[in-house]
Amino acid sequence: MLTRKQSELLRFIHERLKESGVAPSFDQMTDALDLRSKSGIHRLIIALEERGFIRRLPNRARALEVLKMPESSIPPSPQRSQKFTPSVIEGTLGRNRPITDEDAAAAVAVPVMGRIAAGTPISALQTRSHTIALPPEFLGTGDHYALEVRGDSMIEAGIFDSDTVIIRRQDNADSGDIVVALIDDEEATLKRLRRRGVSIALEAANPAYETRIFGPNRVQIQGKLVSLLRRY
Repeated sequence: MLTRKQSELLRFIHERLKESGVAPSFDQMTDALDLRSKSGIHRLIIALEERGFIRRLPNRARALEVLKMPESSIPPSPQRSQKFTPSVIEGTLGRNRPITDEDAAAAVAVPVMGRIAAGTPISALQTRSHTIALPPEFLGTGDHYALEVRGDSMIEAGIFDSDTVIIRRQDNADSGDIVVALIDDEEATLKRLRRRGVSIALEAANPAYETRIFGPNRVQIQGKLVSLLRRY
């Protein structure tokens, strides 16, 4: 089941592809859906791609392919009256078996340590505010903490404003990992780590933000992203 905005964007892309064979630009999509910024379009495109409705073609600008349309977009037969039934988004949790006391007992309490910027860096990590219970499969080995995301600089990595990221505590990471980085002992940010010789680059996943490059003594790795939670 798609949201109203997701359905509107899918129909708009489909119609433009039928008319001209070229997908609309982000500006055209933003105007058509009456959104205030392109970040909203980024979120909708990622959601449609994750649900299998569209595909982004590599190495081509504005290259989108519509793979399918929702059944709700097919006009109903005029011979049949349509009875309204509510649509429900079904998850897989608990479908094969009910959640047991053992499942609840196995859950791990993870402290939420405030907010992290996925955009302009904000103040360094705060003290714990509360805890959340997660199944062990979300964590793996090691010590973990959670952070609430603020900002849109990592949207093309599937990390949106208001998401909760689960971080494994560690002070090193490989190039390409998404990490919590502490800059100059006072600013914390969530970015993709790139090593450039002795320098460290903190790379956004949104073309609206520039990559920031620092000397090795200015950046401390405080953890690596291992899981993400999102509420709809």
